[in-house]
Amino acid sequence: MKRGFFYGTTCALACLSGQLVTAQEEQDGVFLGTIVLGESKREVATDTATPVTEVDQTEIDDRQAGTVAELIDSVPGVSLVNGSTPNGSGINIRGFGANSTFGSDQKVAIQIDGASVGSEEIYRIGTQLFTDPELFKSVSVIRGTVGSFEYGTGIVGGVVLLETKDASDFTGGEPGVRVRQTLQFTTNGDGLTSSSIVAWQPTENLEFLANYTWREQDFQTDGDGEDIGNSAFDLPSSLIKSRYRFGQDRAHALSLTYTETSESDRDVPYDTFLTSDDVFGNVDRDIETETAVLSYEYNPPGDDLIDVTVDLSYANQEIEQEYVEGSSSCEGGPPFPCDFPFPEGGFSVVNADQQYETTKLSIRNTSLFTTGSVDHELRAGVELLRKERLDAASAPGGEDNRVAFFAIDEMRIGEAWTITPALRYETSEIDGTLDDGRDVSYDNDALVGGLSVRYAFSNGVALFGSAAYTENLPILDDLENDELMEQAEEARTFELGASLDRTSIFADEDVLAIKGTFYRTELTEVTSYVSDVFVGPGPDDIESQPLDRVETEGFELEASYAMRSGFYVDLNANIVAGEETDANGRTTDWRITPADSARLTLGQRFGEELDLSWEIVAARAENREDDRSPGFAVHNLRATYVPQQGVLEGSELRLGLENAFDREFTPHLSTRPAPGRNIKLSLARTF
Repeated sequence: MKRGFFYGTTCALACLSGQLVTAQEEQDGVFLGTIVLGESKREVATDTATPVTEVDQTEIDDRQAGTVAELIDSVPGVSLVNGSTPNGSGINIRGFGANSTFGSDQKVAIQIDGASVGSEEIYRIGTQLFTDPELFKSVSVIRGTVGSFEYGTGIVGGVVLLETKDASDFTGGEPGVRVRQTLQFTTNGDGLTSSSIVAWQPTENLEFLANYTWREQDFQTDGDGEDIGNSAFDLPSSLIKSRYRFGQDRAHALSLTYTETSESDRDVPYDTFLTSDDVFGNVDRDIETETAVLSYEYNPPGDDLIDVTVDLSYANQEIEQEYVEGSSSCEGGPPFPCDFPFPEGGFSVVNADQQYETTKLSIRNTSLFTTGSVDHELRAGVELLRKERLDAASAPGGEDNRVAFFAIDEMRIGEAWTITPALRYETSEIDGTLDDGRDVSYDNDALVGGLSVRYAFSNGVALFGSAAYTENLPILDDLENDELMEQAEEARTFELGASLDRTSIFADEDVLAIKGTFYRTELTEVTSYVSDVFVGPGPDDIESQPLDRVETEGFELEASYAMRSGFYVDLNANIVAGEETDANGRTTDWRITPADSARLTLGQRFGEELDLSWEIVAARAENREDDRSPGFAVHNLRATYVPQQGVLEGSELRLGLENAFDREFTPHLSTRPAPGRNIKLSLARTF
């Protein structure tokens, strides 16, 4: 009955939703003027079968997010593990991704300007999105597998694509210098953020951008006024970017991007998820994450067959940590507080220094051509990737060298049909040294792919479906297990959905857009997760073995509605269920299934100057085995004021009130309570 009520409420709210459209009308060759239609907070991608959502610069600014994770938690299908801090957090998409033990299961991919970032399975440390939202102008989230074949194998949850700011975003593409300064203040945790941007365009063909952001926050409090552990941080970040266009018709372009984010913590819990009390104790920890991308583009005008992009990228994440003497409750003895001798100087994993380096060369081309009645957009490319991992306790070191080829052909037949087959072939060679000193090498490969089909009716309705298969090749973490190093996880995903995109439905020049997607995923040959199973008749005959399979299914809804008067409604919802089956055939709830959730925004724009909105975020109570969490509903209020004339022209004022009623709650999958009431004030000006 509860699930039926949730479905009914979601469908009722969907009737109110929509998107932004601008149009022009002509009659008998006479221009009748521009029709300005309503604009909502976020567009719904109704023109594609791929479940994709983009958070643009306007929404990034309005949300005043303290972390990148806080930007994408508004995307249906995305759930966070402790998203209010950059450390000890992770991303869950469609029931895959972060968990409170490792922070990543390799089934969610993250890229910054094409650079593959993120670590593998670091024990009890989550740093998936260790960067600052002020560096980026857009974040795209592709959910599921069918849209992932350009980015890798083994992607079951989805892909997060971050794009950094460009100088031309501020100069408008014209020579000159622009400076932007942003200050943000938050009451919960006494947060302070300063972001300084200098954009210089000496010529139309050359541009430079520099951004330095400092973000600091003290311990936040929950709705009951209690301190939230591990929520304080100081986070400096920087971005340097240049771009040069040259050649006839500016067909060539060369760009260089560098980002860096660092953090120094002293006497903080080693377990960033705070799930093991103080057994491991505290550490002094320094984290540095950096990416560098050198890109070349060639797109000659008049030649639809050539649109080449070559990216050479490097991503590095270093974690240095040292145990703080006397901070573990197990230290001391005999008698021993934890019934075992505590190692002098702390556990080896607590003192382990981690480093992940990923170097990638990607060459891709987009060709537009026609065969008979079929128009093609063919995206094809090759990738060479090298991962290097420093050997550390509970983190075997070694190298993972990969070569991949991919092709995605978007075929349009008339105005109705779009058929998109996709293929990717990837090889992997992993080399490393075992604890006993032996050198080992493993070779694996995978051929994966999918097919999506979309049919668009002339009335704005479209139906679509897709099927995708992928394999998650062995990773360096399993180097000590010969069986796992020769076994690839397999995932199959099926999707069905429909969309509607119409104007002038309830009122003249209003806009309505809705997209709903049903999906089902089955993961087999599991290596990422284990469970305790009985291997003998005795009560102590228990052994940890990989799961047999994981099955998830769900429904995602995105909708928006906007009127010319400025009124708008945005809605998204996610309903998901999952099961895991162990080696003995016992079936239980999938351990990292997110909670059913919905997010509704009601807003009113007053011209281009003022935008007021009220957001309601709700999640159902979850009563799964050994993992119970109450439901909640919180309210967020936002106001954006952008003067269009006078002495304040070029200034932006944003005021937000999050968790307005100071609700105490812990989101499902999170290991820390959510922040209580938080007032955010941002002042920005572009000179």
